[in-house]
Amino acid sequence: MDLGIGGRKALLTGASKGMGKACAMALAREGVAITIVARTEATLLATAEEIRAATGGEVRPVVADITRPEGREAALAACPEPDILLNNAGGCPPGDFRDWSRDDWIAAIDLMMLPPIEMMKATVDGMMARGFGRIVNIVSRSVKIAQPELGLSNGARSGLVGFTAGLSRQTVASNVTINNLLPGIFDSEAQREHIRGMLDPGGKSFDEVWQERARGNPAGRYGRTEEIGAYFAFLCSAHAGFITGQNLLIDGGGYPGTY
Repeated sequence: MDLGIGGRKALLTGASKGMGKACAMALAREGVAITIVARTEATLLATAEEIRAATGGEVRPVVADITRPEGREAALAACPEPDILLNNAGGCPPGDFRDWSRDDWIAAIDLMMLPPIEMMKATVDGMMARGFGRIVNIVSRSVKIAQPELGLSNGARSGLVGFTAGLSRQTVASNVTINNLLPGIFDSEAQREHIRGMLDPGGKSFDEVWQERARGNPAGRYGRTEEIGAYFAFLCSAHAGFITGQNLLIDGGGYPGTY
């Protein structure tokens, strides 16, 4: 399928590895000029070169912390009029809410909720004026099936989802869609970090927990990052203009509900 986005421009945050990198690769394969943003220079530059080599596409790396105003300014200076925006951020470590202070909650909101809103604020009006825009936030299935140890993520990401529910209905008539991807377990470094944070001294090993989580999923495995990249690319396509305000699970059937 021709996704109809060749020649478009995309700005992708958190795009140096894992799911963000897969999304960047998928767009580059479709002929989209991409600007990828992340904090770690060496990883980001290696990813940019890998995508160029694989696709022959235009890739501009920007080393920036998107949680800071100056980081967002640097990203937008490199790609001031994106047609496509990916908001992707890591989460907070697992823990017990009894141990979290007010500062912990504010830090979670400053990581997972407010930066994507600020990026949308900076780009959505231009998209509407030009008559095309695709905004996708990678959040987590924890907004639909809360994980007790991820209370900071449950709360902050749910705030982002609630905000986009309202904004997406205001933009779709201008062919600007806003959707949220809700990944379950994926074979990524973020998943490995999450499991390491759950291990108890003297308890199950990392390999035991890793394998149990795969067996516990109806698909019997972890998702591949390429799968979320393909899903993302379709949501960004010219064919997806009637999909907006949706929270779209990609979790191998892990969510047990009917709706």
